Amino acid sequence: VGFFVCLGVAAIFVLTFRVASSDTVGGGKNNYRVTAKFDTIGNLSSGASVKIAGVRIGRVRGIGIDPTTFQAVATLEISGDHANIPEDSTAKILTAGLLGEQYVGLEPGGDDKSLKDGDEIKFTQSAFVLENLIGQFLTSMTQKDSSPKSDQGSTQNQNAAPPPAPAPKSK
Repeated sequence: VGFFVCLGVAAIFVLTFRVASSDTVGGGKNNYRVTAKFDTIGNLSSGASVKIAGVRIGRVRGIGIDPTTFQAVATLEISGDHANIPEDSTAKILTAGLLGEQYVGLEPGGDDKSLKDGDEIKFTQSAFVLENLIGQFLTSMTQKDSSPKSDQGSTQNQNAAPPPAPAPKSK
């Protein structure tokens, strides 16, 4: 029994490191880092994947906040094998599945110049926050509930005959 317990603990230990993906992308020496600013990052965290066309090419290495613009700044470490990503590429925060983990998806642009170590991705799209969408939906529904009463009154006024013109004043 003790042997099987130890074997179970070892299996959990190995699986934990596999899921955490503690390895670096590529060889590590030729990796380069770029930054991207987002209005909101949702649940994006350090260690999340950076992908192009669904293929992992890097990891999010850090998340901070810009003290002047108050935007979230994500530091992306990209494998040196992918050093030809155009400067005008777009970074988007996407979700794997409906409620899955969030990752940064890069959409390559058409510029001849490539991103280099220390560059900033200028075109970004923030995370889709489900709570904000639900809040907007509920707000619009409450406005619709109160607006038909006032709309019915204005519709009735439109269908009614216009008021008669005032009679000219005589002296």
